[in-house]
Amino acid sequence: MASVLRRKPTLADVARAAGVSPATASKALNGRVDVAPRTRDRVLAAVAELGYRTSTSPAPSATGRALVVVFDIPASPYILNVLQGVLASATDAHLDLLTRLAPDLAVRTEPDVARAWVADQQSAGAVGIVGLTLSEPDGLLRAAEDAGLPFVMVDPVDARHRPMMSVRSSNWAGARAAAEHLIALGHRRIAWVGGPDASSAARDRFYGYRAALDAAGIDLDPTLVRSDRFDVDAGARHARELLTLASPPTAVMAADDEIAVGVLATAHELGVRVPDQVSVIGFDDTPQAAWTTPPLTTVRQDLDGMGRLAVQTVLGLSSGQQPSARHIELATTLTVRDTTGPAPPGGPTLGS
Repeated sequence: MASVLRRKPTLADVARAAGVSPATASKALNGRVDVAPRTRDRVLAAVAELGYRTSTSPAPSATGRALVVVFDIPASPYILNVLQGVLASATDAHLDLLTRLAPDLAVRTEPDVARAWVADQQSAGAVGIVGLTLSEPDGLLRAAEDAGLPFVMVDPVDARHRPMMSVRSSNWAGARAAAEHLIALGHRRIAWVGGPDASSAARDRFYGYRAALDAAGIDLDPTLVRSDRFDVDAGARHARELLTLASPPTAVMAADDEIAVGVLATAHELGVRVPDQVSVIGFDDTPQAAWTTPPLTTVRQDLDGMGRLAVQTVLGLSSGQQPSARHIELATTLTVRDTTGPAPPGGPTLGS
């Protein structure tokens, strides 16, 4: 491989050292999945030897102190509300906030990709990283730990990295309170439309729902249980299946507000009145929950507070402080609005 250059290295130099075309070198550095692992390794080795920085690498922050927040999907109302707390806390601490999309899921677990990504954040002046519901974050967590860069996860999805620091809500208790609310209203056929099986938050919410049923002596009916993505389309699709069963549920619990919005949309389309014929509960209490028709009963998470606490934890770690616990849970509360009511005597009837 070529020796280290005295002038500033270029992408062409990296490509030449790795024995690939500049186009292939660019794809490798951008985490594209259509690059063979051995080829990517050669490119990353050339980058390390030559000291190359991509033109799209993060520029150093204006203050020299920055906080990185990284996520997979920026459009989620949940993400936006947590991000509001992150921004407020970063502003209070006089930190520049750098928002990042995580490396492509297909290559994020590769150590070289993770190390290069973390090194880019350090070169931008990052004092720490906050990850928002990232899938498969272990490679990034490990790389950050090796680099001595604090990394705090908010609502980790499927992380197995034992030393991880995390901030989340009391998902189990919140879901149990929601199910108990429905049971107190006389509901016995309560459906569950959950999030991805890999999501620890979705699993905890399901276990809370099941615990409430068990405590009330209600058998769990597997035909009423679904799991899917946290989005409106998933809620709408599963609601159609559930509400057209021969013996439909009298209530539907959704693992987040987006799923609940989909359930409400399908109920309206099918002519099933909410809450007269079916009750619906969400989870998160994002701003949209108060503007659905009718306004949504939901479990409130302190999303803003989770973002603020994650930043405070990062700053504490960066100054050498060790928190009292590695996994911090914030309390949830049930916000009762107009989508829940007494169970109908015969279950929902389409169009009646």
